[in-house]
Amino acid sequence: MLAVIKSYALEGIEGYPVDIEVDVQSGIPGFDIVGLPGSSIKEARNRVRSAIRNSSFDFMPRKVTVNLAPADTEKNGSAFDLPIAVGFLAGTEQIPDAALKDYVIIGELSLDGGVRRVNGILPLLISALMAGHKKFIVPRDNAKEASYILGAEVYALQTLSEVCSFLGGILDSKPVEHSEYSSDPGVNKYGIDLSDVKGQNAAKRALEIAVAGGHNLLMCGPPGAGKTMLAKCVPTIMPDMTFEEAIETTKIHSVAGCTDSEQGVITLRPFRTPHHTASLISMIGGGPNSKPGEVSLAHNGVLFLDEMPEYQSKTLETLRQPLEDGFITVTRIHRVIEYPAGFMLIASMNPCPCGYDGSRIKECTCTPLEKRRYKSRISGPLLDRIDIYADVDGVDYSDLKTGIPGENSAAVKARVEKARRIQRERFAGTLTHTNARMSNAQIKKFCTLTPGCDRLVEIAFDRFKLSARGVSRIIKTARTIADLRGGAEICETDIAEAIQYRVRETEA
Repeated sequence: MLAVIKSYALEGIEGYPVDIEVDVQSGIPGFDIVGLPGSSIKEARNRVRSAIRNSSFDFMPRKVTVNLAPADTEKNGSAFDLPIAVGFLAGTEQIPDAALKDYVIIGELSLDGGVRRVNGILPLLISALMAGHKKFIVPRDNAKEASYILGAEVYALQTLSEVCSFLGGILDSKPVEHSEYSSDPGVNKYGIDLSDVKGQNAAKRALEIAVAGGHNLLMCGPPGAGKTMLAKCVPTIMPDMTFEEAIETTKIHSVAGCTDSEQGVITLRPFRTPHHTASLISMIGGGPNSKPGEVSLAHNGVLFLDEMPEYQSKTLETLRQPLEDGFITVTRIHRVIEYPAGFMLIASMNPCPCGYDGSRIKECTCTPLEKRRYKSRISGPLLDRIDIYADVDGVDYSDLKTGIPGENSAAVKARVEKARRIQRERFAGTLTHTNARMSNAQIKKFCTLTPGCDRLVEIAFDRFKLSARGVSRIIKTARTIADLRGGAEICETDIAEAIQYRVRETEA
């Protein structure tokens, strides 16, 4: 007898339908899975066999053929265990098959018949819902994540026996109650507030502008000046995520297996800090099972590269596409996957190998050749994609001992939120959310320059040999500075400050 179960598989962070056809016939006993199954799916036969027997059902010797359609697409993961088991039980007439056509079934099985959580449940169900499916059976541990999908009738069950009883009409299970999203300001895991950073007012200002407009920032200064501490303060001043941003972010983290089953969705903006020894695959994503990398896990948040020149040059160069386009394309033999990567880059570096070039605290001991080699580790095209350069020099002892508290993160965050609201209104109805992501057409529309502003940009272009990209980034930064002060138009002081952040000390 043939039974067909609807399920879904992942392609990047999107789901596509898979019909699981289970054919049970008399003949030489066997259990074959076809349709380009990965190794984890091939092993499903053993999990399914044990789960069925340990759930008080019969696994009689039969010739069983499982086809995963479409058969020309490679499939991976363990989410097909539950639908394969249900298909076998329906094919052997141990459960009725009348209700099977109404449900999309997803879940991994343990040997005792339990239904375990799977990665990517949010993008799977969203894709199925958009295709017209309304009813879903998922693992109970995925219930919280699935509860945020409006319009989906989700039944979260814990064992294979419960699933079979529910499909047979014996178990009366209620669908998962819909959860309302609420942004969570959370607690900074680093326990740092901007008021804890002594001095560095210029760097704090640069940090505020960067966060307000989603601009990329590079901090340069000697060791111990506070670059890393400033970066760790970024989560405390970032604006709260909207529901749309939370869903986008959760889809990526769900596929990567980074979500909390109790929380359901990501409510805090990501702040990713990969080590400088991180591999290329871990950074951009891909691999045998096509998982998102660090640049995608930082989507709608921050990617922090501490001591940027220490990263492999090949790894750094892969950042050029996402910094420009907001996504990363991973090309493999069998597939081409596009992951979202709309992050804000914050990086830090020393001015030279010893770290004290240009510092007023200590004399530099590096030779000119050593300095050139060190700075050349970051390519010009990558540096050209940085909006703001901030010099972070050491502080005086009087700054460390002062009892006067600095401005706290809450006050800065309030200004950032105000600037972001202006940008949301400005870009309403478009795919742009921040000034840093403006297109050339939007720059012309929203960043009209006065003759005085245009003259300042022209002087900077000629004197510092700026690229066309550099000019556009100056204008975008100036637009954010104007938003922070509540100005409708960009003025000359906004342009002057933006130029100051754009030009590196070595260019002046």
